[in-house]
Amino acid sequence: MSRNSIAKHFNSNYPAIEDLRIKAKKRIPRFAFEYLDGGCNEEVNLKRNTSEIRDVQLRPNYLDSFNGASLKTELFGHIYDAPFGIAPVGLQGLMWPNAAEILAKAAVEHNIPYVLSTVSTSSIERISEVSEGRAWFQLYHPVENNIRNDMLKRAEAAQCPVLVLLCDAPSFGFRAKEIRNGLSMPPKMSLNNILQIFEKPNWALQTLIHGQPSFEVLKPYMPKGLDLKQLGKFMDQTFSKRMSMDKIAPIRDLWKGKIVLKGVSSIADTEKAIQLGLDGIIVSNHGGRQLDAGESTIKPMSRINEKYGSQIKVMMDSGLRSGPDIARTMASGAEFTFLGRSFMYGVAALGKQGGEHTISLLKTQLQQVMEQIGCEKITDFPTHLLKK
Repeated sequence: MSRNSIAKHFNSNYPAIEDLRIKAKKRIPRFAFEYLDGGCNEEVNLKRNTSEIRDVQLRPNYLDSFNGASLKTELFGHIYDAPFGIAPVGLQGLMWPNAAEILAKAAVEHNIPYVLSTVSTSSIERISEVSEGRAWFQLYHPVENNIRNDMLKRAEAAQCPVLVLLCDAPSFGFRAKEIRNGLSMPPKMSLNNILQIFEKPNWALQTLIHGQPSFEVLKPYMPKGLDLKQLGKFMDQTFSKRMSMDKIAPIRDLWKGKIVLKGVSSIADTEKAIQLGLDGIIVSNHGGRQLDAGESTIKPMSRINEKYGSQIKVMMDSGLRSGPDIARTMASGAEFTFLGRSFMYGVAALGKQGGEHTISLLKTQLQQVMEQIGCEKITDFPTHLLKK
């Protein structure tokens, strides 16, 4: 991969994810930014996720022979152009109108995976169309088997190669900012929120053009004319929240493609995923949005990979904000990584160009790290881990 191809969509005014975050904060209403940016309770684990990734150090080998670095990564039989993908994020259209389609298109352009959430704001069918049938689908487990089966059929018809099952949201996280902003369940629109919208005319205009964000994946199952209070009741009644082996087993029988369990953070749950015949896990703590008293992701991921990395694909999200963060995570044992907030900052900051800029930025940063330490292949990263 040449430097020119990496830099094709790079905007030099925003050379760091934090630059995109600052710009996003200026461009979207406060309630939307705080929904994207915040964690649960005191946000301790939100901060710990990134800080503990950055405790990882890499060892450069300057005098070894070096034949160039390649970001290409094989995962589930597909060779991606980089070892990272776009994590599922709920209510993407709230942060920036049409965000799901913008990111899905960017993922195809750069040959990385995009994961559509059950509670995103674009349908399975539309994302399949713009992603050329390459998007993954992340399933919130429904209470009713007929809804589960129908969503699986839709995902199969949409040619989704990978099904992602979420296991780390057995209850709604206690997020003070969302409660203050009326974005808990049931949601409400306050006068303060309306005033915030008036302060962001570009966001308001784009929302007007693309329409008020709604749960497009769930529309076929939702009664017409739901008000906000009824929406909260519908969500409670529709999703069973707590995942279990008994719920996963029939999905393994129904789904013929690859299945990944997202939200794993323990050896015990990894063992169960292997027993169920799943193909991979994503070590995650929901971006610090569910359990403030839990571990960050990097430490359990390293333990899990050391014990079970030869039996199941071990991936990770939560806390990654840069190419060096991806490098640190790969060196610690992950086979692949996913980022959520970083891409949403990009789209909220730069609109249609945000997805491709963010991918280009991360590729450029990761390439520089590989060239600096003398790492030719992604699979060589663990040999550069500086063990304490």
